[in-house]
Amino acid sequence: MSATQTPPSIVRFTSTSFSMRVIAAAIILLFFYYAAGVVITLLFSILLAYFLDPAVEFLEKFRLPRTVGAMVMVLIFTAVMAAVGYGLWTRLSDFSADWPRYSRLLENVATAVQGKIQGIAGQVSQIAPTEGSAPGAGAPVGEGMMRALIFRGIGSLYALFLEITFMPFLVFFMLAEKRQVWHGTLQLFPASRRTPVKETLEDVRDVLRDYLAGMTLVTLLVIAMSSLFFWTLGMEFPILTGIVSGLLNMVPYIGVVLAWFPAFLIALAKWSNVGQFALIAAMLTTIHLLALNLLGPKLVGRRVRLNAVAITIALLFWGWVWGGMGLVLAIPITATLRVVCDHTESWKPVGRWLSG
Repeated sequence: MSATQTPPSIVRFTSTSFSMRVIAAAIILLFFYYAAGVVITLLFSILLAYFLDPAVEFLEKFRLPRTVGAMVMVLIFTAVMAAVGYGLWTRLSDFSADWPRYSRLLENVATAVQGKIQGIAGQVSQIAPTEGSAPGAGAPVGEGMMRALIFRGIGSLYALFLEITFMPFLVFFMLAEKRQVWHGTLQLFPASRRTPVKETLEDVRDVLRDYLAGMTLVTLLVIAMSSLFFWTLGMEFPILTGIVSGLLNMVPYIGVVLAWFPAFLIALAKWSNVGQFALIAAMLTTIHLLALNLLGPKLVGRRVRLNAVAITIALLFWGWVWGGMGLVLAIPITATLRVVCDHTESWKPVGRWLSG
């Protein structure tokens, strides 16, 4: 009698366990989506703490207290970012003053493209007529579109406020109390699991450090090469365009195409020859290939170990959840997931799939 009742109970337990996992995953996803400002601020703070920690450890070798070393590094980083932000702000102010001119150029391009589409639609309608008339001239491309694109890339105003105000404090506390946080994290797990957890956290640290340090160097090189190329062509705002194109160029795979558009926008004010735009696209593609295929593997190393399919899916998913910030965080999040899978027996097949 009991033997006949055992299979249904096992099946019921398995089904319930799977359902609970699906519900938990849905709740986590909803939390990530609606609490984007908090989660993004926390993730960026963790990444920045990993990035600055070697410098704090270096200062400790000179008998400087860790709290003081953490404060020094956070202040230096804040000063550098403030200087960079001020330089970008002045260039953005100059660009915003010229934005009406570029807006009119975009309107002309949009009108021309729409005219081509209407011509094709007219030819098709002769074969298969459709109801309704073609839409009129496109809406003016103005400051609203520019503002929407910027905030879609950086997130909401609330998220930006959290990142600017809370991140320095979070990074400081993470650096100053690293040992206490590390010890407290291990205490969350049973004694039998602490050694594997410690190894996992150390691997995550190494992967994120290698990725951040390598990508920072590669990004700076790409920005410098792009800015020099735009300056050689005599384009307006070469540094600003180089920074935007260089940052977009660092998005895996799709970044090589995204980097074209800022340069194309600036080039519209000077050229109408297709050959000039082809030259810009070819040069930016060359820079992308050299940076990510030659310099990237040497500077970033092979610790990340993610295959192309996993990277593409990660970019699509986190870009959908968090916009531009999701594109920036997609690779570190997926690399961390791969490390966790490699150290978890039941998830090792997932880790092997992610690493390809």
